[in-house]
Amino acid sequence: MNKCAIYGRVSTRERGQDVENQLAQLRSFAATQGWEVVAEYIDEASGGTSDRPQFQKMLADASRRRFDILSFWALDRLSREGVLHTLQYLTRLSGYGVAWRSFCEPYLDSTGMFRDAIVAILATLAKQEKARISERTRAGLERARRQGKTLGRPRIARNAATIIELRRQGRTWSEIAAATGIPKGSCRRLGSAVTVP
Repeated sequence: MNKCAIYGRVSTRERGQDVENQLAQLRSFAATQGWEVVAEYIDEASGGTSDRPQFQKMLADASRRRFDILSFWALDRLSREGVLHTLQYLTRLSGYGVAWRSFCEPYLDSTGMFRDAIVAILATLAKQEKARISERTRAGLERARRQGKTLGRPRIARNAATIIELRRQGRTWSEIAAATGIPKGSCRRLGSAVTVP
């Protein structure tokens, strides 16, 4: 008999939802599969972040092989962070030697013969999602440039002449950095040709 863990989640914004509905179906499903339920992890939190106490505990227990299979009601109950992050969680579970199965989406099943095909499809979707995010970022940066916005970290005007003059006056690198607003290491590089008398 395989040791099974159940993960259930409801969001605080999903009024009227009771995680017990998920758990009852998952327990019943585990029984029909001949799996022994050894742990239940329940979060009442948004699935848009992995910063969920029971989700993190589940991953930690999976890494210690405290169970063989993780069963969840639906993929969006496990994570709503997007395909890329969700695939990373599923891959992580597989890496720990823990299989996974969605109750509502029977095709999301790493215990069956189509496991490799499902992972390949999810990986393709994750790759497309990553490309879309990159395209949106580039489009946003281009729009900001067209609007005349300066992008990136503000650059400090490196005035070598000022640094050299301050160094000739016998000021320390720390004093020069404070006076110019330029990091000490950069001051040292720009004024390195100057020897203090």
